[in-house]
Amino acid sequence: MYPRFAKARVEEALSDTRVVLISGPRQSGKTTLATDIASDKIPFLTLDDANVLQSAIDDPVGFVRGLDRAVIDEIQRAPDLLLAIKNLVDDDKTPGRFLLTGSANLMTIPKVADSLAGRMEVVRLLPLSQAEILGAKSGFIDRAFAREKPRV
Repeated sequence: MYPRFAKARVEEALSDTRVVLISGPRQSGKTTLATDIASDKIPFLTLDDANVLQSAIDDPVGFVRGLDRAVIDEIQRAPDLLLAIKNLVDDDKTPGRFLLTGSANLMTIPKVADSLAGRMEVVRLLPLSQAEILGAKSGFIDRAFAREKPRV
């Protein structure tokens, strides 16, 4: 697995925010990153599983009740879960309660954008960068601000 630059941002967000969403396009590595962060310490629930999805749709409150911490993958498949999560994190303001993954267009759904306002930090994940593939630190921004020409 390639080390992702966003991992540190997600971990930092989990240390001070109740809900963190890894958002990005399909096949950008959201699930892989969430799995890496969760390892064996946090329950991992994927809404790609038909039974898990049906349970989340049928009873969103019951689905999250009793979860101290959890990763919920593909949250856009059951947007009603977000209101249940909101109520849960309003009762217990402990940071790092939920790590969610979802598609890039998730935040355009009004119900979603409003339900976790002020309670959720969004970390945008793009496909692997050349620096991540090479295992190198990216210096593009630093060079740009130093007015240096881009280099390959």
